[in-house]
Amino acid sequence: MKAVISGAGIAGLGLAQRLGAQGWRVVVVEKAPAPREQGYMIDFWGLGYDAAELMGVLPRLKELSHPVREWTYVNESGVRVAGLDQRGFLKAQRGRLLTVPRPHIELAVRERIGGDVDLRYGRTIASVQDTGEAGGPVRLTLSDGTAEQADLLVGADGVHSAVRGMIFGPERRYLRHLGFHMAAWLFDDPEVHRRLAGRFCFTDSYGRQLGVYGVGDGRVTAFAVHRTGDPRIPADVRKALREEYGSLRWIVPRALGALPAAEDIYYDQMAQIELPRWSRGRVTLLGDACAAVSPLASQGASLALAGGHLLARRLETTGGVQAALAAYERVWRPIVASRQRGARRGANWFLPASPAALLIRRAGIRLTGLPGVSDLISAALGGRPGVPLARLADGPETETLDGVQQIE
Repeated sequence: MKAVISGAGIAGLGLAQRLGAQGWRVVVVEKAPAPREQGYMIDFWGLGYDAAELMGVLPRLKELSHPVREWTYVNESGVRVAGLDQRGFLKAQRGRLLTVPRPHIELAVRERIGGDVDLRYGRTIASVQDTGEAGGPVRLTLSDGTAEQADLLVGADGVHSAVRGMIFGPERRYLRHLGFHMAAWLFDDPEVHRRLAGRFCFTDSYGRQLGVYGVGDGRVTAFAVHRTGDPRIPADVRKALREEYGSLRWIVPRALGALPAAEDIYYDQMAQIELPRWSRGRVTLLGDACAAVSPLASQGASLALAGGHLLARRLETTGGVQAALAAYERVWRPIVASRQRGARRGANWFLPASPAALLIRRAGIRLTGLPGVSDLISAALGGRPGVPLARLADGPETETLDGVQQIE
């Protein structure tokens, strides 16, 4: 069996690793010329943590993780106003939580890829001539002119998926703008790195906020987010960032002064994808291409890895590719929809829209010190432990809805 996967992010690499281990021939194409170094720090937990354990990736992720003791909100002078103690969330997740830069998750998965897997950077899917709906192979052409045919084509190429556009039409039909833009960049500043001291620090602000954290060797990553009703990406992202965040104080001017070249800044809108179906013939979608939950959910990377594992297991245990794709969607779609709803509900906590909402968030953060409150917040964001991925991947589909109810 042969699969072509578009996208060498967490979802695509995770699926490639599993299919390679199952004896598939796999071709992964990625438009970037090489593995990406840009990306922000994420909390990695939930079903993705299960997937990492099942794939043998977990020990490496632990090596690459950066312990964060507190999410700290500071005023314009850098004085702590409020903070979320990470130990509460660790306890709520029974210790199954890591804080890892997104590119390092890709690295850990990529290192575990074996079997007949061919990673081709600097290439994309140019066209799909046949989706295999009649039972034959998928026929497609790559951007370098190479013709391929496969038993399965997977679009794991992100929220702006080109494969999705070829199969299901323009993204405007399926993309829900959530009212935020975000950016992330890496810069060298040993002094800022020292001052952070194991904390993820954010400006205690509304409408816009900027956070920074150290990632080793005196390097710092900035993560910026602001509210906007316009989904369009500015032509000059460096100028837009300076204008949007220039009024913030603390160390924000240092972070803006260290902006790299535009191509080294991650900048996009926060959005979710809502499709009526994920597959057509022998073509399916994975990760943000069909199931984007946005950073508001705090679980995009986790769901990407877990979804790839589940898809691979359904391909291994279900008779026929198309039947496996249908089973994958029936199991995974309710979980994704649940996370998307949770993300939308938590938007005003993530970034308050007004001074009053900011005061409410401060009060809520103070409550996290009370017994049981961290458990409630953890469950609201991503669910309590207790529904292992192995059950979703291997169990009867009739048990799936019960599993989702337990997660929620």
